[in-house]
Amino acid sequence: MTYQERLTRRAYWLIRLRWIAILWTCVATFFAHRLWGIPQQHLALYGVAAILVLENLVSLWFLGWVCKSEGRSHALWIRRIIHFQICADLVLLTVLLHLSGGIENPFMVWFFFHMAIASTLLSARESYMLAAFAVFLLIGIGVLEYLGIIAHYCLAGILTSGFHTDGIYVLGSLGVMAVTLFLVVYMTSNIASKLRQQEEAYRVANVQLQQKDRIKNEYVARVTHDIKGHLAAIQSCHDVVVRGLVGPLTEPQQDFIGRAYTRTAALNRFVRALLSLTEMRLTDEFEMSAFSLKDAVDQAVARLDSRAREKQVTLVCHEISETVEIIGNRLSVEEAIWHLLLNAIQYTPAGGRVDLSAYKQAGSMHVTVRDTGIGIPEAEVSRVCEEFFRASNAGTMEQDGTGLGLALVRQIVKRHGGTVSLDSRLGIGTSCQLTLPLAEPAEDAGGADAPVINRDK
Repeated sequence: MTYQERLTRRAYWLIRLRWIAILWTCVATFFAHRLWGIPQQHLALYGVAAILVLENLVSLWFLGWVCKSEGRSHALWIRRIIHFQICADLVLLTVLLHLSGGIENPFMVWFFFHMAIASTLLSARESYMLAAFAVFLLIGIGVLEYLGIIAHYCLAGILTSGFHTDGIYVLGSLGVMAVTLFLVVYMTSNIASKLRQQEEAYRVANVQLQQKDRIKNEYVARVTHDIKGHLAAIQSCHDVVVRGLVGPLTEPQQDFIGRAYTRTAALNRFVRALLSLTEMRLTDEFEMSAFSLKDAVDQAVARLDSRAREKQVTLVCHEISETVEIIGNRLSVEEAIWHLLLNAIQYTPAGGRVDLSAYKQAGSMHVTVRDTGIGIPEAEVSRVCEEFFRASNAGTMEQDGTGLGLALVRQIVKRHGGTVSLDSRLGIGTSCQLTLPLAEPAEDAGGADAPVINRDK
């Protein structure tokens, strides 16, 4: 948060506090006058509350004008608004005290609250100046009432009267108030200064961490990009050998080359996922456009069709209308769906089933991948989208998992302004749902949430 944003929030905070003070003044005056019959200048007190309302409205308008205007120092003007609010509050508080017992009124301690607020919001020098202004106001009301230049309004039956004519009492009260006001400013300013220093230290440390994280991401991106190229070349060579294009292999040779091919493919997937995550962190550029969800789903399913057959897992894709379009990056959405399907196939035993379905609701498209796999322990469901985290039972089905698939899915969906939700039952299966924004509220012939036709793969 910038210095200007902090100042603006503080200025609005003062305004909210003043609404509370206005309400308290009106309620206290009403009860004292109507219910308890205490003699007081109730009309004048209501008038002060009205002036406070006007002050709040002026401050609100001025703050809005400053924040919207261009070509001026917003921070400087916001500080001036805060000065105006505190000075006006001190003057009106002095008038309230004058109308409700003067220096005999124990609510003179409210001046301390204003000094504490000023010391928190402003510099020490400005706070001391406001403390001097408050002391000047208190001396003014005390001396003028003592000399009889202005009237003294006693709250009969509530406060003891007559002390305003006692010179020693007046001098002692004003002296205690003056010393205490400056002490409040001194202590609060010191505390606020230390807190600001700590806040600045945290801000600098956060900036440094962000810079280091960016350097780390750039390094990882360069390394993984280079590794990806080498792995692609190695996998191509393995593929030629596995297909027997360079001649027949003995059984031991086939076994070893098969293992190498499988491990290289797994490593290639890991590097691709890591590179995608890193690139998304490094750049804010993300091209978005309307595209057919059906096309992205079909491509993801086609890439995993043979994988499902190898594991003897039934992959069922429910028909999606070609008219359904979503807003996003097609390649990224296809990648997210591919990772969900791959995870479901990997952790579903032979003879199991993986379903992909989609429906529209409230301007969004909900894509769900449901499997009959091994499930995830309940305590670990909330963590499976973390980078490099794998469920404790994942190794029983897939030794070479990377722990990056769902993390990548979460990053992609987050970039699209969507959400990822996961529901899993250990030994029963897992259901993962993506929510993506629709391009437009198109209606299919079957209705928004109509069941769809199965297409077995």
